[in-house]
Amino acid sequence: MAARRIIGVDLGGTKLLAGAVDPALGVHHRAQRTVTGLDQRTLLDVIVDAVQEIRESTGSEIEAVGFGIPVLMDHRTGRAVVGVHTPLAELAFPDVMAERLGLPVFVDNDGNTSAMAEHLAGAAQGYSEAIVLTLGTGIAGGLIIRDELYRGALGTAGEIGHVTIDYDGPWCQGNCRSRGCAEMFSSGSALAREARLLASVRPDSALAAAVRDGRELIGPFVTELAHDGDAAAIEAIALIGSRLGITIANLVNIFNPQIVVIGGGVIAAGELLLGPARASATSRLLPFLADHLSIVPARFGVEAGMVGAAALAYDQLARAATA
Repeated sequence: MAARRIIGVDLGGTKLLAGAVDPALGVHHRAQRTVTGLDQRTLLDVIVDAVQEIRESTGSEIEAVGFGIPVLMDHRTGRAVVGVHTPLAELAFPDVMAERLGLPVFVDNDGNTSAMAEHLAGAAQGYSEAIVLTLGTGIAGGLIIRDELYRGALGTAGEIGHVTIDYDGPWCQGNCRSRGCAEMFSSGSALAREARLLASVRPDSALAAAVRDGRELIGPFVTELAHDGDAAAIEAIALIGSRLGITIANLVNIFNPQIVVIGGGVIAAGELLLGPARASATSRLLPFLADHLSIVPARFGVEAGMVGAAALAYDQLARAATA
């Protein structure tokens, strides 16, 4: 009999990653899509297409589909209420997907699914108090409090990317109505902006050479140049890391976690990012807290949201079976 698996889907502001995930959280048969600039109907079609690709490529029985999506989820109704970086708004997303896929569907915020993966089997495993940050188009967050994922009164807790760190800062991106939000300073989008700015004032840098060659300074490419030793690219990542440390310090002073886990595409920079983040956070933490805190990279990297979405579905199916 074919092994049972669940399809996990992580939807971000620019891309979608899906995979068949086994009960041990191993990933099989991945699929990826670019989703930048799509309207709601087209985005739903792309999601369905990616899931169907996984279903057709695996010989395993697919029990359900778990989704991590970057929206405010009202857990009282199951509706995707507001999508900051996607057009998913005022939509009964689980119902729509279940009808189109013909499978049980479970949905949570993408920051929560990443936190679930890291807490169950990743860098936050064994910690009862943890914060997981995922740096991509924006910053997704998940809070583990007393060994449980904390969702808040309506299910929307963890919107760490929209914590204000500069009250008079730039207007935020997407559907956010605030300014000076954390993700404007330390996300993948922020890294691209800082890299473009440095390229304009460092004509001898590899960043500037790339711009002259018509290359787009997206986060992964900037990280590649930094690993190759370009001083301007390294400086851009260090700046993002230092700003990230401000957000981390705020969170640690409030929640007193044992560990902060950093994931998402930007974590490919490794210690080029984490070193400045730790230094910045430590310099702002209240005395005593810094000695009892770890700031580490995510074990699952960019796949944390996908793995966590599948873990969510496994958990919900198990709860239903014992109810």
